Amino acid sequence: MAKTQKTQWDENDLPDLAGRTAVVTGANSGLGLDTAAALARAGAHVVLAVRDVARGEQAAATIAGARGGAEVRRLDLADLASVRAFAAGWSGDLDLLINNAGVMYVPEGRTADGFERQFGTNHLGHFALTNLLLPHVTDRVVTVASIAHRSPGRVRIRFEDPNMTGTYHPMAAYSQSKLANLLFTLELQRRLTEAGSRVRALAAHPGYSATNLQSHDVNALRRLGMRVTNRLVAQASRVGALPTLYAATQDLPGASYVGPDGFAELRGRPTLVGRSAAASDPEAARRLWTLSEEMTGVTAPDLLVGRPA
Repeated sequence: MAKTQKTQWDENDLPDLAGRTAVVTGANSGLGLDTAAALARAGAHVVLAVRDVARGEQAAATIAGARGGAEVRRLDLADLASVRAFAAGWSGDLDLLINNAGVMYVPEGRTADGFERQFGTNHLGHFALTNLLLPHVTDRVVTVASIAHRSPGRVRIRFEDPNMTGTYHPMAAYSQSKLANLLFTLELQRRLTEAGSRVRALAAHPGYSATNLQSHDVNALRRLGMRVTNRLVAQASRVGALPTLYAATQDLPGASYVGPDGFAELRGRPTLVGRSAAASDPEAARRLWTLSEEMTGVTAPDLLVGRPA
């Protein structure tokens, strides 16, 4: 009897990652932990970059027997001093940087540096971290975006007021931060290509995956609705992590965007997916980069500005 040909990519298709090092932000639960665990099982040494070290240690203990092993280091993306300290403490090569951490639909608030919390954590924190670590990165940067970057209505970067000091809406703020993730990836890849670097920048999204991300919604009715849809519609976070793993390990062009192959990209196995017109705008990407440098005080490393690394 002929063997049935496998058609859907999964964790078992990961290459041997022995000898490689990965940083996964927000890796103490959900998608981040599933991503870190899969990389470690494939042989990579994984650094769980987390805000709560105690919870991070508990998460690391669950994958302690993996081939590559795991360690925990503190990183609070909502505090640029913490981002700088994490980067300053890094030495040696870093094969994979997985920008996974994020907050969603949270009440209006500010980071330690005064940024709107979702834009500050999801985009600016990762922007600063990536640029500070980039001289160490040898392979690729994968940033986790979302289908929310093209939510109903016009999603845009509010260049005139990115912190939404005028009118705050949690869903609009989240969508802005996820659009920023994709524009950041686009501009980072443009700069890497221009510099002749072999490092690649890619993005991925998990579709609708059951994690605790939805539990922080400021709206009680939406929280209730998400608990129901998490049970009925969402896929397991281990499956939701597959697009990130695919983007991190497969031979894909820079600036690729990976998501689930199912209806409306809500669930399924990883494949290349499209992005909105707003997320494909090179001028907006360059403008966002400049704004992000101004807001964070972190500028592109030498390798991105045409000087020897």
